[in-house]
Amino acid sequence: MDIAALIAWVITALGGFYMLGSWLSRGGAKAGHSRLPVPVLFGHFALAAVGLVVWIGYVLTEKAALAWTAFGLLVPVALLGFTMLARWLPVHRARTTAATGAAAGQQPEPAERYFPVPVVAGHGLFAVVTVVLVLLTALKIGGS
Repeated sequence: MDIAALIAWVITALGGFYMLGSWLSRGGAKAGHSRLPVPVLFGHFALAAVGLVVWIGYVLTEKAALAWTAFGLLVPVALLGFTMLARWLPVHRARTTAATGAAAGQQPEPAERYFPVPVVAGHGLFAVVTVVLVLLTALKIGGS
């Protein structure tokens, strides 16, 4: 199960990297170009990356403390992810009205408007699978 969690985590990270790259390339880190707070986004990314490194350490050593540390890191990662999802949903829903607003000289479209829905959904789905598999592994349920 530890390898399955690692695979799910890597797939989740790939989706996250795609969205981060898209967000940065569209000016998301600039003031007024995003509804996603920069500290939340980079905190989510940093904690997830550190957690992945810790999980790789667990896979290599099978030390229970590393499994629980990885799970402990996933809790704030998930909370930050839900925060960003809650801020992204209104941006996604407002897609149809954005063209008329931009033509009227309003603020530029948020950078996260261009996140493909399948990538967002896949990232979230694999994130949930990752959290569940890491927790089950840390609890020693289902074998490794």
